[in-house]
Amino acid sequence: MTDAPPDPPPPAAPPSSRGHALLPDLTPWRTSRDFRLMWLAGVITTFGSFLTVVALPVQLKDLTGSAAAVGAIGAVQLVPLIVFGLYGGALADAMDRKLLINATEAAQGLIAVALLVNTLLPHPMVWPLYVMAALSSALVGLQRPALDAIVQRIVPRDQLAAAASLNALRWQVGAIAGPSVAGLVIAWAGLSWAYAADTVTFAISVCLGLGLRRSPAAHDAQPPSLSAIAEGARYAWGRKELLGTYAIDLAAMFFAYPVAIFPFLADDLHAPWSLGLMYAAGSVGSLLVSLTSGWSSRVHRHGRMVVLAAAGWGAAMACAGWAGKIWLVLLCLAVAGGLDMISGIGRSTMWNQTIPDELRGRLAGIEVLSYSVGPQLGQVRSGGVAAISSTRVSVWSGGLACVAAVGMLAAALPALMRYDARPAPSDPAVGAGERRVAL
Repeated sequence: MTDAPPDPPPPAAPPSSRGHALLPDLTPWRTSRDFRLMWLAGVITTFGSFLTVVALPVQLKDLTGSAAAVGAIGAVQLVPLIVFGLYGGALADAMDRKLLINATEAAQGLIAVALLVNTLLPHPMVWPLYVMAALSSALVGLQRPALDAIVQRIVPRDQLAAAASLNALRWQVGAIAGPSVAGLVIAWAGLSWAYAADTVTFAISVCLGLGLRRSPAAHDAQPPSLSAIAEGARYAWGRKELLGTYAIDLAAMFFAYPVAIFPFLADDLHAPWSLGLMYAAGSVGSLLVSLTSGWSSRVHRHGRMVVLAAAGWGAAMACAGWAGKIWLVLLCLAVAGGLDMISGIGRSTMWNQTIPDELRGRLAGIEVLSYSVGPQLGQVRSGGVAAISSTRVSVWSGGLACVAAVGMLAAALPALMRYDARPAPSDPAVGAGERRVAL
C-alpha cells in the first residue's frame, strides 16, 4: 500500500447541476466521460447477455427435455463465480482495471461465438453449454470487481450515490429489455440469432471500453495471491459497517428469495399465466426506483437506508406469501424489487465512499460473494421449505425470517446504523474515501 497522502477530493458539482428532483441525478453522466462510456457499454452488454441467459436454458430444454439438466446450469456457475470473484478482486488491485475489464469483455464475446458455432452444428452438443456457462461465470467473477472498483476513480465522491443509481438503472434497462427481446428472437428467428446478437453487443462494448482512460494499479500494489485476498478479508472484518452490508444482503437473499418456487406459487393461485409477470415484477419495481432516484443524492445515513430497505424487502415477501390474489402478489413483488434496489444503492454508495482505492478491488470481490451466493442458497431454502410445508408457507415464513435476521444484525452491528457520509464537524477537510460514523 502507498504511504502517500490521499489525493484531494474532486470538486463538487455546482448546485445547479446536482439532482435535487425526483428524477435521477445525471451529474455523473454529464461530468465524467469515462462514466458515460462505461454506462453505454454496460447497457449494451447487459442487453446482449440476457439474450444468452434466456437462450441457454431454452437450448438445453430442447436438447435434453430434462428440467434437472436445465437446473444444473446454476450449479456449474456457482463455484467459478466464487473462486474467480475473489481472485478477480485481487487482480483489480494489482493491474490496470481498464485492461482487465476489456480483456474479460472480449473473452465473453468469444464464448458467445462458441455457443453460436455449436448451435449451427447439424447436431448441437450438450456438454459445451455447461462448459461455456462455467467459463462465463468465471469471467463475470474476474470482471465485476474491476467494474465496481473503477467507479470511485472516475466519479467524484459527492456523486457516488447518483452514479450507483444510474448504474442500477442501466442494469434494469438491460434486464427488462433483454429477456423480452430474447423471447421474440428465439421464437421467430431461432437460437443462433440470439447468440449472434450477443456476440455483436460484446464487440460494441469492447470498442467503447477501449476509449476509457488507463486505470493503473499503485506502484507498490501486491500481486494477486491468497495473502492479498486475506488482507482484504481482514479489512472487511475490521470495518463493522461494511461487514453489516454484506451480512444483511446475504440474510435477505437467503431467507426471502423464493424465485425457484414461482412456478408452484402461480399454480397455487390458479394463475399459471402470471409466471412471467412474477419474474418481471421485481425488475419493474427496481426500475421505478431507479427512475425516481434523485432523492438518493441527499441521503447521508446509508447504513439505516440498507437496514430499513432490507427489512422492507422481507416484509413485502411475507405479504406476497399471505396474499391470495394474483394482483396483490405481483404488487408485493414489485415493492420488494424496489426496496432491494434502494438497499443496493445504499450498499454501493457506502462501499465506494469509504474503501481505500488500493483495497477496492479485493473488497469488490467479497461483494460478489455477498450478492451471488445468497440468491443461490435462497432458492435451495425456499424449495426445501416448500417441500416439507407448502409454497405459500415457504414464501411468507422466509419473509418474516428475513425481517428478524435483519433486525438482529442491525442490533449486533451498531456501526452500520451509525454510519454517516457527512464529514465529521471537527474535520471539515475530510478527503476522498473518508467518512464519519456518528457516535
